[in-house]
Amino acid sequence: MSTFSIFLVLITIVCFLLIVVIMVQNPKGGGLSSTISGTQMLGGVQKTTDFLDKSTWTLATILIALILLSSLSFTGSLSDTDSKLIEKTEAPANTPATPVQQTPAPATPAAK
Repeated sequence: MSTFSIFLVLITIVCFLLIVVIMVQNPKGGGLSSTISGTQMLGGVQKTTDFLDKSTWTLATILIALILLSSLSFTGSLSDTDSKLIEKTEAPANTPATPVQQTPAPATPAAK
């Protein structure tokens, strides 16, 4: 398994976790924090909201870091160095240009 494939799996897992954390939140304050009564989970409603907020930022930061690291590790066979289109456009540039020889036009006598 290549390094890029490992990064791809990690990015997929982080994306899934980020989707779950965002879906649990409610922008109007009625998400997971409104269904919890009392101080049973993570120290209360305020602590749950803080935890969800911090986990969203953490997962987003991890996602950006993984994307940047995966782009640095990408040296796969699909890179631009193996592109057939680039080979076709570079082929005429590599061939030496042959000079065009001009033959002098025959002199025609001036008509009187």
